[in-house]
Amino acid sequence: MRKVLLVLLILLVVGVAAADRIGVRVAQDEIGKQVAAEYNLPERPDVTIHGIPFLTQAIGGDYGHIDVKIGVWTSEGVTVNDVKVDMRDVKAPLPDVLSGGTANVVAGKATASAVVPYEAVQKQAPRQVKSIKPKGDDLELEMTGTMSGIPVAGTAVVSAKPTAKGIAVTPVSFTSRAGAQVPMALVRGPLTWVVPIPELPVGSRISKLEPTEAGLRVEATATDVRLNDPERSQRLK
Repeated sequence: MRKVLLVLLILLVVGVAAADRIGVRVAQDEIGKQVAAEYNLPERPDVTIHGIPFLTQAIGGDYGHIDVKIGVWTSEGVTVNDVKVDMRDVKAPLPDVLSGGTANVVAGKATASAVVPYEAVQKQAPRQVKSIKPKGDDLELEMTGTMSGIPVAGTAVVSAKPTAKGIAVTPVSFTSRAGAQVPMALVRGPLTWVVPIPELPVGSRISKLEPTEAGLRVEATATDVRLNDPERSQRLK
């Protein structure tokens, strides 16, 4: 009898665990469908619901942490890569999830990040800029050509900062390969430009920026984000 009870107990635990894992996969697929529909994405994003057991979170409609990996994101003519959304303290009532509704799905805090390729940054730069790469917290530009009749073949270091209009690029220094001294006043105007960045999925402008080998990683954070109405989210400056 003891062996029979033990076997039944094991089967019960396995059954509950299996149901939990099946449930989380179904929920992740459903959230992926909803996100794809809301943002007109060509592919369903990869969704991960953290925390065990899942069923307890589902029944209570309270999820501590949900990750959404969108990948490529194009908006306002600008394409960015590796787009991710990290959502915390997500309220999603079970009836809404089961019916596919998003009206009451709210993330207490959502952080979206993406990588802006250097090609997109260079499109806005003067034609004398031939390449861009990271240099610590700044960017290093290789330049060839002339400005106002003066040769500007050399290396420029510029800063990149997030603003309400996008990424603001401003010159920090310029070193000529010919050894000639080039006045900063000559390059300050041409080497000052803005890279327009579309609003990321959480409905907030970028607030953090970091140069990486792949491009400029930007980040935006917002609170009280409604999945079906990101424009009304409370924005963090």
